[in-house]
Amino acid sequence: MWVRAPRIRICSMNPAEDERTKPATITTFRVRRFRLPTNSRAPGSGLSRRPGRSRAARGGRRPARIIRRPAAGGPPIHSNTRPMSNPSATSTRMSAPELRATTSLAAIFALRMLGLFMIMPVFSVYAKTIPGGDNVVLVGIALGAYGVTQSLLYIFYGWASDKFGRKPVIAAGLLIFALGSFVAAFAHDITWIIVGRVIQGMGAVSSAVLAFIADLTSEHNRTKAMAMVGGSIGVSFAVAIVGAPIVFHWVGMSGLFAIVGALSVVAIGVVLWVVPDAPRPVHVPAPFAEVLHNVELLRLNFGVLVLHATQTALFLVVPRLLVDGGLPVASHWQVYLPVMGLAFVMMVPAIIVAEKQGKMKPVLLGGIAAILIGQLLLGMATHTILIVAAILFIYFLGFNILEASQPSLVSKLAPGSRKGAATGVYNTTQSIGLALGGVVGGVLLKHGGPDTVFFACSALVAVWLIIAAGMKQPPRKA
Repeated sequence: MWVRAPRIRICSMNPAEDERTKPATITTFRVRRFRLPTNSRAPGSGLSRRPGRSRAARGGRRPARIIRRPAAGGPPIHSNTRPMSNPSATSTRMSAPELRATTSLAAIFALRMLGLFMIMPVFSVYAKTIPGGDNVVLVGIALGAYGVTQSLLYIFYGWASDKFGRKPVIAAGLLIFALGSFVAAFAHDITWIIVGRVIQGMGAVSSAVLAFIADLTSEHNRTKAMAMVGGSIGVSFAVAIVGAPIVFHWVGMSGLFAIVGALSVVAIGVVLWVVPDAPRPVHVPAPFAEVLHNVELLRLNFGVLVLHATQTALFLVVPRLLVDGGLPVASHWQVYLPVMGLAFVMMVPAIIVAEKQGKMKPVLLGGIAAILIGQLLLGMATHTILIVAAILFIYFLGFNILEASQPSLVSKLAPGSRKGAATGVYNTTQSIGLALGGVVGGVLLKHGGPDTVFFACSALVAVWLIIAAGMKQPPRKA
């Protein structure tokens, strides 16, 4: 059969032109669809189908022929285009402003985490060389003090950024963070390092940064943006774990803190002059209690607490194990670089499967299981360099998966205009985990030894796995 659609005349208006001076453009569509057997000819049509050419060979559906005639006269413009199956569909690509905002804010977020991660691989060994550093409880407090003030101020920063705007709150927090870094850089004993870490934690801008990203990205690109943030955390963690021993060997702990402080000052300029402005958040009814009572958010909050508590406790012990195994601090990168590099590469397909195929729940549970297996093996296995490196790969594979995926889930599940508050609660529990891991890990290390630390962490992760098993399947990425 031969079907010829009627000619359609559409008057389209271009809003960019002044309608008083520019006439409307008349667009004519002539759509023809053919369904003819080979070598057949439609009577009176003057058209035939060539033999041996299937629809697939011809590239599928025949494109519509469009004739555009300007109303003011002029030659018609002919073009061929395929009809849109959904003209109103929005492109899934991030726009240039979205990409610029996300990359710059992810860099700021990564800088904050870099300040946290940089001291972990070297501090427990360095502390032995300063007054008061022989007390492993004080060493644990120095590692966890950063998280104490963060946990007290994260919700405040999220609320303040909702009320007063993201940029001024983020800039103020980065300034405080830089001040704490310089205090720690000039410290000569464990007490003043603890003071510097406390001040660092007062610059708790992560909740405001995550909320700012949510402001500057559309709903269908928000998961990508949060995944970029998660990826930046993974990159900063890898850079810190691999680079900290080398930087420490070159400039010492004071130089390491000073570098972090200088980068914080640079980040203030990025916030003020590189990150695009965003409209003031519009408040819609969403009680703050809804953030605290959301069961799925509570699962994520507990999970990030356990994740960072066990991580901090682990780094109280692992650097000492490597030194005891005959590997000096300056050479620890030889373990961390291949372990982190391979774990990061293996993490990427897991995140793609979780997002694209709607497998977020099994991927999250797999990440938790990897952390549990890693902690158990560290408590049971012989602590040679090769065995510790192999176990760390299992642990960091799970860690990277969880660190890259959980922030995007918080943004998805946060109600109404309370994204700042929800991320504030999330980061508060993260900071509580940092503090608990440092303090409790130090006590366990002092009174029970390394294996006690690993088994206690394993028990905590096992509880997390049971709680996470009851989570609902998160919404699939559009």
